[in-house]
Amino acid sequence: MREETLRPPLTQRLPHGVRTALTWCAVVAILPLLYAVTLADDESLLPVGAMHAGFAAAIVLPLVWAGRRPCAVLAVLLAELLVAMALAQPAERIWPLMPVADILVCFLTATRSRRTGLAAATTTLIVQEAAWHVALLTRGLRVFASGFLALSVLLGLGVVVAWMAGTALRQRREYGQALRAQAELQAVTADRLRIARELHDMVAHSIGVIAIQAGAGARVIDSRPEQARDALGAIEAASRQTLQGLRHMLGVLREPPAASEPEPAPLSGLADLDRLAETTTAAGVRVDVRHQGKPRGLPPAVDRCAFRIVQESVTNVVRHADARHCQVVLDYAPEELRIDIADDGRGTVTTPASPGSGYGIAGMRERAALLDGRLSAGPRPEGGFRVTATLPLPDPAAALERAQTTHVEAR
Repeated sequence: MREETLRPPLTQRLPHGVRTALTWCAVVAILPLLYAVTLADDESLLPVGAMHAGFAAAIVLPLVWAGRRPCAVLAVLLAELLVAMALAQPAERIWPLMPVADILVCFLTATRSRRTGLAAATTTLIVQEAAWHVALLTRGLRVFASGFLALSVLLGLGVVVAWMAGTALRQRREYGQALRAQAELQAVTADRLRIARELHDMVAHSIGVIAIQAGAGARVIDSRPEQARDALGAIEAASRQTLQGLRHMLGVLREPPAASEPEPAPLSGLADLDRLAETTTAAGVRVDVRHQGKPRGLPPAVDRCAFRIVQESVTNVVRHADARHCQVVLDYAPEELRIDIADDGRGTVTTPASPGSGYGIAGMRERAALLDGRLSAGPRPEGGFRVTATLPLPDPAAALERAQTTHVEAR
C-alpha cells in the first residue's frame, strides 16, 4: 500500500541540537542591537557598561525558552519590568520589555486556551500600567497629564491589540481544524455509502439467483437430477462471479491509487449486461435487452451507474416480483441515456417504507442523483413494475467543437 508521508517544516526536520544552537546564535546576534537601542541620553556606546549589558542580557536570555515555556518567560519579563521600575531605570532602557510582552500575549492567546490567553493579557495590562504609573509617581510627575495619559492608553491598546490578534489566529486555526474534520467525516461517509452500494449491487443479485436455484434444485433433486445439476452449476457460476467481484473490491480498498495515477477501471458496466441477462434467465426470469438509438461510449461513471440500476432492478424482479419476463430498454438520446426496466409480475417490490425492506430503490435514486439524473419506480397500470432512469450525457458535437476550438487556439 502506498502512503504519502507529509514532510514537517524545515525547522522541525533539523536535529534538536542544531535548533538549540541556532536559537543561541540568534540571541547572541540580538544582544548588541538591544544594547545599542537601550542607551540613555547620558550614556555612550563604548566603553560597554557592565550593568547595562547585564540588563540587556536579562531581557534577551529568557526568549530562548519562549517557544516551550511562554507562560514562564512572560512572568520573568513582567518581573523584570517591575524590578527595573523599582530601581528607577530610565524609560529608554526598559521600553523593549513592553512590545516583547505583548508578542508573548499574542502567542499565548493563539496557541493556548481562551482562559490562558485572557489571563496573560489581563496580567500584562495590570503590570505594565502599574509599573508606568509607579515610575511617574516616583519622579513626582502628574499621572493624569495629557501626554502621560496618552502613553497609558497606548500601553493598554498594545496589550488589547495583541490579545485580539492572538484570538483571531486561534479562531482561524480552530475553524480550519473544524473544516478539515468535517471534510474527513464527509469523505468517510461518502466512502461508506459507496462501498455499501457496491456490495449491495454486487451481492444482492447473486444471492437472489443462488437462493432461487437452490430452492429449485432441492425440489427436483430426486425426480429430475439433470435439472438439479444445472441448478448447482448456476449456483457455482454465480458464487464464483460474486467472489471474484469481492476480491477485486477488497484489492482496490487495500491498495488505493496514488494521486498521480489514473482512476481504476469501473468494476462493472453495460458491457456485462448480456452476462447479467443470462444469469437472470437461468434463475427463471427471462430478460430481454433492447437498444434504441445509436449506442456509443459512455463516461465510466454513467456506464457503471446505468449497469447498477439495471442490475438492482433485475434483482428486485427475481426476488420480489414473482415475474417470468423482464424487458430492459436502453435509449441513447443525444443528451441523455434513458433506461426502462419493466416486468410482468405482481407489481410490487419491497421498498424502504415497508417492514424488513432494503435499500435498493433508494440506492438507485442516490446513484442517479449523483449524476444529476432522475429515477422513478412504481407499479404499471397494466400490471407489473417499472423502473425508469434518465442520466444526462455530454453532447458529442459540443465536445468535438470544444476540442477543435482548443486545438485552433493552441496553434
